[in-house]
Amino acid sequence: MSKRLTVRYFAAFRERAGRAEESLDTDAETAGDLFEKLRDRHGSAEPLGHCKVAVNDEMADWSTPLKDGDTVLLFPPVAGG
Repeated sequence: MSKRLTVRYFAAFRERAGRAEESLDTDAETAGDLFEKLRDRHGSAEPLGHCKVAVNDEMADWSTPLKDGDTVLLFPPVAGG
């Protein structure tokens, strides 16, 4: 079943997507499913396990189910030390 989501991109993800935020219709069931679809769409090579996700401003697991109207935030790996 298709759902309407808002996706917010940060850092390198924002650069690859060419925008900070977009609304889209998707049949992705989980945050991980959405990540895979968007990775293909925007040409990212980042592995899922290196990135972080939040759903509705709460840090989440990649197995978190998505519902119509959710806002998903995608964070690439952060270097630092």
